[in-house]
Amino acid sequence: MQRVKNLTRDEARARAALLDVTSYDVALDLTGGAERFGSVSVVAFSCREPGASTFVELDAQLLTAELNGRPVGPLDGNRLQLTDLQADNLLTVSARCAYSRTGEGLHRFSDPADGATYLYAQSFLDDAQRIFACFDQPDLKATFSLSVDAPQDWTVVANGRCTRRGGRWEFATTERMSTYLFTVAAGPWHSLTGSHDGIELGLHCRRSLAEHLDADAAELFEVTEQCLDFQQERFGRRYPFGDTYDQLFVPEFNAGAMENPGAVTFSEMFVFRSRTTDDERRKRAMVVAHEMSHMWFGDLVTMRWWDDLWLNESFAELMGFLTVDRATRFRDTWVDFSASRKAWGYRADQLPSTHPVQGDVVDNRSALLNFDGISYAKGASVLRQLMATVGEEAFFAGVRSYVARHAFTNTTFADLLTELERASGRDLGEWSRAWLQTSGVSTLRTVGEGDRVVLAQESDVLRPHRIGVGLYDLVGTGPEAALVLRERLDVEVAGPRTPLAVDVRPDLLLPNDGDLTFAKVRFDPSSLATVLADLRRLGDPLARALCWAALWDACRDGELPATAFVRAVLTGVDGEGDPAVVATLLTQARTAAVLYAPDGGPLRDELAEASRLAAWSAPGGSDLQLTRVRALAAAARLPAAAEVLEGLLSGADVPPGLSVDTELRWHLVECLAALGRLTHDAVDAELARDDTAAGRLHALTSRAAMPTEGDKARTWTALTSDGALSNAELAALAGGFWQPGQDALLRPYVARYVAELPGLWEARTPQVAGVLAQQLFPSTLVDARVLERTAVLEDPLHPAGLRRYVAEQRADLQRALTARERAGATARERAGATPRETS
Repeated sequence: MQRVKNLTRDEARARAALLDVTSYDVALDLTGGAERFGSVSVVAFSCREPGASTFVELDAQLLTAELNGRPVGPLDGNRLQLTDLQADNLLTVSARCAYSRTGEGLHRFSDPADGATYLYAQSFLDDAQRIFACFDQPDLKATFSLSVDAPQDWTVVANGRCTRRGGRWEFATTERMSTYLFTVAAGPWHSLTGSHDGIELGLHCRRSLAEHLDADAAELFEVTEQCLDFQQERFGRRYPFGDTYDQLFVPEFNAGAMENPGAVTFSEMFVFRSRTTDDERRKRAMVVAHEMSHMWFGDLVTMRWWDDLWLNESFAELMGFLTVDRATRFRDTWVDFSASRKAWGYRADQLPSTHPVQGDVVDNRSALLNFDGISYAKGASVLRQLMATVGEEAFFAGVRSYVARHAFTNTTFADLLTELERASGRDLGEWSRAWLQTSGVSTLRTVGEGDRVVLAQESDVLRPHRIGVGLYDLVGTGPEAALVLRERLDVEVAGPRTPLAVDVRPDLLLPNDGDLTFAKVRFDPSSLATVLADLRRLGDPLARALCWAALWDACRDGELPATAFVRAVLTGVDGEGDPAVVATLLTQARTAAVLYAPDGGPLRDELAEASRLAAWSAPGGSDLQLTRVRALAAAARLPAAAEVLEGLLSGADVPPGLSVDTELRWHLVECLAALGRLTHDAVDAELARDDTAAGRLHALTSRAAMPTEGDKARTWTALTSDGALSNAELAALAGGFWQPGQDALLRPYVARYVAELPGLWEARTPQVAGVLAQQLFPSTLVDARVLERTAVLEDPLHPAGLRRYVAEQRADLQRALTARERAGATARERAGATPRETS
């Protein structure tokens, strides 16, 4: 594999100052063999300094290249040097490009269900150059014309409307867009079409998934139409990329979705093969809305460089939740955001790798590293706080002006801030510096100071917060007791202490009630006691979600023992009607038991038994029943719990109304395999029932999870030595390898991780290397010796990306060790013993 040079910000700035790219005319030949495809690209561009030199990227086998009629070449890694440029230039490049199995570039997949072949392009972040020669940076936009030669029985979908002549597909010239937004997908797709407001809509999936897409097509079209109507109104502009909008569900996709103009690609996990919960449908709708909002914010108006990638994703994250909440049948989207999504941002902002929302991205590889919870969840929270600060009307007036002024160009965040200041009449410079150019998360804590109550802000950087503070009184007794909102104070926090207008202290003081800011919440002692006692008494689901998030964060910080958190969940989870919140709480409780409790086995057992009882008592066929059965399987540890799972799998003992269908069966198989309760023959038998792409991945995970030396050795060898595995196969194997309760079996792989990761990092693509660095870390071994042995991987001699991934995993491990140590100290104090007496 030729060495790919990493484009730096300085190189991109210099090239953008020199060139304007007019157009790409790309021809792809997909009729050859299974390894490579043909690519011819004709690039028209101008140069501001005739006689100057530059380079174009191509990560492929160069056949011929001509610049203004004269030969150029050879390639220097992935760069083709272009010298003696004219004012107007024409570059023609012919290449043989390799298909990918890692989800980067043009990915090729063979469907085990019917042998059909499917291709799709993922050009983000800098992988368009694996498909055709291009100036692969976001601020050199151009129009794209595409022609594709493909087998006769294939359908080809790309960024524009197409015309077919035999086996050749020709696509209309696109509007100006960045190279990272180019896509093409080809294969015998199962396609459904519709139309709305003059826009042709398409849904596409593999033929073997046709029945599942058909079952959900009405809902998907409805959500798409509702999102289009809402977002066209919000952005003040019609959908900007022609009159077609295709959504493709593609195999082995590395992300949830990608916002290619007119041809959005989604992971196949959103084509539901089995019974699913309404929450999972809501999440799919939010992804549809998220990607659609990029058509305006990210595609129509695009960041100049990856420094402002956060703005693309943060705004789309905000619009995904807002659109679904306002325009579709799904409700309580902000409850889901508070309960689960923001936890991703809080974790990222407390890691050693934390960074300002507005990042300092020096090169392409650094941009990939910052594709994290700060750029998504925290950024969306910060924009929501900005919307609260200036008002929603002014916020969207500024957004509409920004989109109109900068259509089909590139910008920085300063351009958006200018429009928001004009629309709101406010100077937002200080706000921007405090929120976007600093890192770390603030803590808001209610504190009693004599006769008054203050809201304390604890942070290295004091940020402005416009929030609500809820005053809740406990009314009634016994089962009828309820926490009733007395008043919600509208508070503007600016410094370390903000007095609150509280005459009589309530039973619960809830900072950030309404969840309008990004901050950790800590309760005063009385409020904490109220929350821990029984959150079922609090009627507002968003207020409950905020309380749960605060308890979980305190548990992660070691301030609240894991036992107390799990007990609170066991008491209060029955009061939650949203399966998303229930699933989040039970997952967090299991994590607390496994990682944060000194001896979490009994807590896991309590969770499993509580889930069993709830599953058998829940309404038959309900979302809550399915959620509880999934949680039971994940928490099961003792033989009695395993026998319950076996009864579910065999059908011998199933709660009334529960459908033990394909995906639930695989969940049970994976959990039983990890407990050592299934043989290879049993996994093979399950695969025979479901010999599909998804079934094969589940089988890989199941075998990797088995607690035997042979299975672990085979899995490790495959992960580290088998270069033929796809990205999805690697993730499936890695996802099953590390299991709680297999410590003795897994401990030898700590040394192997340390010894082998540097070589893997150098040999694999960035996407695969990141997966291996994170998922092969010994995360289930909560042991100080693991910290010691992995410290060497943070040596500056190693690449920055490797060091970052390892540092993040080690920080999570240190957090678990700290939580266990503090919980142990608390337990000793309560027992009235000193550490010496208990040693």
